[in-house]
Amino acid sequence: MAEATCTEGCCGALYVTIRRDGDQVIWGAWRNPDEDEVDLPEFRFDAQQYQAEVERATLDRSWEWPARTVARLLEEELRQCTAWLERWECELGSVSAWLWEPDQINLFLFHPGRAAIKEDRPWLQFQMTLDISGEDPAAQAAQLVEELTAFDPRVAADVCGGSPEFARQLGYPWPQRHRT
Repeated sequence: MAEATCTEGCCGALYVTIRRDGDQVIWGAWRNPDEDEVDLPEFRFDAQQYQAEVERATLDRSWEWPARTVARLLEEELRQCTAWLERWECELGSVSAWLWEPDQINLFLFHPGRAAIKEDRPWLQFQMTLDISGEDPAAQAAQLVEELTAFDPRVAADVCGGSPEFARQLGYPWPQRHRT
């Protein structure tokens, strides 16, 4: 349900098990890894009403700020056109907009892809920060798709994950800010 922005290990998290039981949806088995016991009861909902509310909430975008809308639209578009990333041996991680940075979005890529992590091969994560204006979010997303798919995204992005050894093996410099 919730995790502190710093991480679960620092300030905790709240988990719930959501299950369907006949004509009810039940929220229960609450837990916080930092607490022995979470004192919350089970919550029961009518399954049809619950489903209708989930569908309504999924379609409600009124809470989005312009950068969040651009990030969502951009990610949807980029997930549809994967050839540009495959050409550069990259995989889209995510496109994020954070409340504390209302005028920009962050695009994350994995090189050569997430599979390298599981297969214990060298990998890097790249981050690209893109400025967003108050202009029409759909037009901005379309423009960014056009710009991003025209070149190797690793050229404009910064290494933000992996390791110095992986960076060396893949031919990239490790960022100075990560050096000790």
